Amino acid sequence: MQQIILITGASSGMGKAFAKRLINEGHIVYGAARRVDQMQDLVQAGGRSIALDVTDDESISAAVERIIDEQGRIDVLINNAGYAIYGSVEETSIADARRQFEVNIFGLGRITQLVIPHMRKAGKGRIINISSMGGKMYTPLGAWYHATKHALEGWSDCLRLELKPFGIDVVIIEPGIIKTEFADVMSGPMLQRSGVGPYGELARRVAKGAENGKAGGQGSAPDVIAALVSNAVHARKPRTRYAGGFLAKPVMWLRIYLGDRFFDRMIMKAA
Repeated sequence: MQQIILITGASSGMGKAFAKRLINEGHIVYGAARRVDQMQDLVQAGGRSIALDVTDDESISAAVERIIDEQGRIDVLINNAGYAIYGSVEETSIADARRQFEVNIFGLGRITQLVIPHMRKAGKGRIINISSMGGKMYTPLGAWYHATKHALEGWSDCLRLELKPFGIDVVIIEPGIIKTEFADVMSGPMLQRSGVGPYGELARRVAKGAENGKAGGQGSAPDVIAALVSNAVHARKPRTRYAGGFLAKPVMWLRIYLGDRFFDRMIMKAA
């Protein structure tokens, strides 16, 4: 059955991969992002594009209103927009940390608030939140990023309970290491914050590890996660969580079953 789907952060990486797959599967897909010019390929493929800044309430409201005006409903919301800041807690400004939460949690939360009434009125709907294996584990210098993903996991669990009586499913996707812009966007600002001073050696090790991983081809293609999203969209009764991509399942398993001290040693050795 054709569904009306809104995907945030659709201008690149996983979000674009989700959009392309779901368009090819015959759905009406609205890709939303700040960089509208980078979504023209989605339009050419049969999708729609919307300018969206998840930190701007007027932008969020306008995006939801446009879809409702044009289609009368939103069947699936895929909350994908997000990014990561890395740097020591001591050296990362609260302004930078606050923006991390604005994008990864509060912007996501606001667009969800605006979509829920339309799904509730329809008596059905599906909200798919793109978390990370980083919502179940941690890495050095990633405190603020991991804080948002840990928050998203708990937020989504609570939301699932609240919306179940209205026929609305809430699904969490937990990608592992994916070949996107993540490492490039993360490393430069991290070195600016923490590349010199007391955390300099650690920051350079983390950046080098990311660089080596990228050079070595580590990571799964975004299409791997697009397949999980497609499963979540089409399942009659979706799972509450889907995990996939390079290292996601083994690393989360190690985090849960082998204890903090062991995981600390393992992750610092990897760094």
